[in-house]
Amino acid sequence: KRILLSNSYYPALAQPNVDVVAAGLKEVRGNTLVASDGTETEVDAIVFGTGFHVTDMPIGHRVKGADGTTLMEHWRDGMKGLRGCTADGFPNFMTIIGPNTGLGNSSMILMIEAQLNYMVDYVRKLDTLGGKVALDPRPEAVDAWNDHMQDRMKRTVWNTGCDSWYLDANGRNTTVWPGTTAEFRKVTQEVRLEEYNVV
Repeated sequence: KRILLSNSYYPALAQPNVDVVAAGLKEVRGNTLVASDGTETEVDAIVFGTGFHVTDMPIGHRVKGADGTTLMEHWRDGMKGLRGCTADGFPNFMTIIGPNTGLGNSSMILMIEAQLNYMVDYVRKLDTLGGKVALDPRPEAVDAWNDHMQDRMKRTVWNTGCDSWYLDANGRNTTVWPGTTAEFRKVTQEVRLEEYNVV
């Protein structure tokens, strides 16, 4: 969660007319909310704060790869990409804030700038190769990168056994970068052509 810039949030939760129910919503019966633990609460209003998509890309059903597969279908078992920017089977597809590029402890601007620099080098590499080609990440490079991410993730606070929005349906953390922003800048400084097929 983001750091709060308010001193009134926690005192509001401590009011006598406030109950914090640490369970999921199971059912709505008129003005009664039924939690997954069976707790029933009468309410005056219901606000659905459903959050945002972090373990699936909202436009994933519109992006199609070389074989016609959508990105959503390709990532049905969880997002994974090469250096958080590209996906195998999707030549010349690039994304900002892709798999394992989110932060929980620093500014996303640093990550976005690093990804943009990677994309600029990507275009330079295409130009060097004659311009009328595409780069498609090698599946083995994508797998190696993502195995490395998951191995590093084991030693972080984001993978300590709790349910969180960082984890996908398979319990994998495909959202957060497990290192420092300086590390990310270093690993996205240059496109390594050996990680790609030229098509």
